[in-house]
Order: sequence, then C-alpha cells, then structure tokens
Amino acid sequence: MRRGERQFSAATAARRRQTTRPVAKAAKRPAKRSIDEGVAAEPLTEQAFRAIEEAIVTLKLKPGAVLSEQALSASTGFGRTPIREALQRLARQGLVTILPRKGILVADLNPRNQLLLMEVRREIERLLSRAGAERATPEQRTELEGIARGMDAAAASNDDISFMRLDREMNALMLDAAHNEYAARSAKLFQGLARRYWYMHYRVAADLPLCARLHAAQARAIAKGNPAAAAAASDKLMDYVETFTRTTVSV
Repeated sequence: MRRGERQFSAATAARRRQTTRPVAKAAKRPAKRSIDEGVAAEPLTEQAFRAIEEAIVTLKLKPGAVLSEQALSASTGFGRTPIREALQRLARQGLVTILPRKGILVADLNPRNQLLLMEVRREIERLLSRAGAERATPEQRTELEGIARGMDAAAASNDDISFMRLDREMNALMLDAAHNEYAARSAKLFQGLARRYWYMHYRVAADLPLCARLHAAQARAIAKGNPAAAAAASDKLMDYVETFTRTTVSV
C-alpha cells in the first residue's frame, strides 16, 4: 500500500463503520435530516467515490500519485467493484487518469487552466442558482437552509474540513434542485477540480470565513425561492473565487 493511500485508510474505515449502522436506529431520529444522515442509504459505489474524492481534493492523495484498485480496496474497506466504478467516475471528472495495465494516476494541477474553468463555472453556477430558486422542492429548500447554517458555523470556527464537506453537499443539492440534467453534467466536470485547487491554495490566499459566508448567502437565496437574488449571490461568490484564483496564478 502506498503512503498516500495509507493516510486516509483509518478515517475512511471509521466513516464507513458509522454509515453502516442499522436503519432501524436512523428511523428514530427526527424527520429533519443533517448533512450526513442520508449516507447510510447510499450505494457502496457512492460511498467509495466520496472517500476517494475527498482524499484527492484534500491532497491526501497527491497530484501525480499512482494508485491501484487493490491498494485502494484494502485501505478503504470497499470491494474492488465499488472502487473500480468510483475510479471511472473520477476519471470522467478529470481527477484521475486510468492507465490500462499500469495503474491509476492522480491528475496534476494546472494553475492556468483554473481561469478557463472559471469562465464556464460562473455561467453554470448562475444558471443552477436561478433554476434551483425556481424549482427546488420544499425538502430541498429545507436542506439548503441547513447547509447555510452549517456554512455559518464553519465560518465562525474556521473549519476547513467541514467547509469542504458542506461545499460538496451543496454542489450536489444544487444540481438536484435545478432539475436540469444538462447543466448538472457540465457542473460535474469541474466541481472536484475547483475544490481541490481551492484546498491547495486557501491557506495562503483565501479568506475561508468570507468564502463560507458567501456560500451561505447563496444557499439561503436559493432556499427562499428568489431567482434574481440567487443569481446575484452566485455572481458575488464567483467574483470572490476568481479574485482568489488570480492571486495564485501569474498572468
């Protein structure tokens, strides 16, 4: 097992034990869900994807690292089939490159490409925000309000890991709430890449509390069903992200 794979194996195994509790216990909880309560019902492939994606985004698996299905299966506790399917999904999102009969390569970071990514991300995020405000279900609006509160807490505590997990949950929820599969497909191509780039540079170039508050404002605007306010909140967040990106790239 390679060093990068060992670094997140214990945490992944612990999280997997937590998410495989009996469903009967979960049924006793209040109807209002926290961010993590739905994980136990997810397929193993989704759980494996979350574990590996988080390790890549948070640089536990570093750019250029060579992985293998066998070692990832041993380090995470998931079977080879969920690992293989998760890696295929990660490859479609540009986070890994699958080299037949050689292994899996964690994709390198290309700083200049982040500015090209921002051009696309700004338009897609605005569309998703506006559509979500118009089309989100009552349950989705409640979940967005919960994410907004979580982002406020992450801002107050300067908690980077909580912020990253909430950001991932918010991204997924925005895709569902917009009810536009074409926009969703486009967004999935850059979300993981954007989070990884942010994680690599935020300690020296980002204001995490401000970024978390901007995410909270976007989530609340969508939840309240105001398309114009949601689009404006998205633009404000993208303005900040673009400024952050430009400070990390020599142009």
